[in-house]
Amino acid sequence: MNNQQRYARNAPNTGADFQRKTDTWSMLRLDPTLTSLLIAAAILGLIALYSASGADAAMTFKQGTSFALGFVVMLVFARITPSSYAYISPWFYGAGVIMLVAVAVFGEIRMGAQRWLTIPGITSVQPSEFLKLAMPMMTAWYLSSRPMPLRFRDLCVCIVMILTPVALVAEQPDLGTSILVFMSGFFVLFFAGLSWRLMGSMLAIACAIAPIAWNFLHDYQRRRVLTLFDPESDPLGNGWNIIQSKTAIGSGGLVGKGWLDGTQSHLHFLPEGHTDFIIAAYSEEFGFIGVMILITLYLAILTRAIQIASNAQTSYGRLLAGAITMSFFVYVFVNVGMVSGILPVVGVPLPFISYGGTAIITLMSGFGVLMSIQAHRKLMG
Repeated sequence: MNNQQRYARNAPNTGADFQRKTDTWSMLRLDPTLTSLLIAAAILGLIALYSASGADAAMTFKQGTSFALGFVVMLVFARITPSSYAYISPWFYGAGVIMLVAVAVFGEIRMGAQRWLTIPGITSVQPSEFLKLAMPMMTAWYLSSRPMPLRFRDLCVCIVMILTPVALVAEQPDLGTSILVFMSGFFVLFFAGLSWRLMGSMLAIACAIAPIAWNFLHDYQRRRVLTLFDPESDPLGNGWNIIQSKTAIGSGGLVGKGWLDGTQSHLHFLPEGHTDFIIAAYSEEFGFIGVMILITLYLAILTRAIQIASNAQTSYGRLLAGAITMSFFVYVFVNVGMVSGILPVVGVPLPFISYGGTAIITLMSGFGVLMSIQAHRKLMG
């Protein structure tokens, strides 16, 4: 046996190994690039939460359990065909609106907000979370069968579909979730070809009714908006969160104080340091470089999600995937904006980093739909 034959016999069969790996991803209906990025974000989130929570192992374990459940949900959602999502869209949306009405009638009140429905002997649910996915599904379903460019009549129908649940959520009150639900529907309109002239008209109408809408805001919501412009006017009250958040971000410097060595969150100067304001605690410990790593990870997720949306082979798939992708962007932008003091505090969690099981499962459900659109694109004609 010559050397060439001996090498051929002993060399690893890399082609077969690659094929097996490809078959595994195909069988699971998962996109390997996006899945790897999501796993990296989940790991980074658990590391940040463990420190921000004061080394609370029980909280971190519960968050890890939520991630595990979220990945299972993503696996299940990835196997459902896009045509099935299109079929159930109006039913899912209708059930969500009915549940929001039920919340308004006999929902459970916690911390002054009526947002939960209690299932006796089982658990309580927050129906507004379902609308983050049901809204773009419904709007995409409606517009995918309509002629383009978008007609004024169809635009009016979509506005009613969007504003109905948004009003119900805002009344709970939950301004942050109502903004996310609204934007998830608006992005479908945008990708459906909403003209700049119509968007300008809608913006003008919104500005015109803003003074009227101001009177319908709750007192604490008005104070949050006013505090945005001058947080130092009430440093021990409404301005406390933003002031302490900026202090934490600035004290991190270039490389941060080190993991578990933050003071603003550990000494409880930073309120909600493990939920809405967790990026301030993260910035204090990991500094500018750590924040850039996190932002780069978010950008990579967005880039891959945009590629999946652009590769979708049906109008429904493109509209839905595009809306889910941009909704994820809004999550990140609004949270970072409110923590850094350029947007009002509206209670939007930072994806994969903030503590909260329901938000994680909702987020992973959306990525499961993206995986489905990617995996079934060759079957969609």
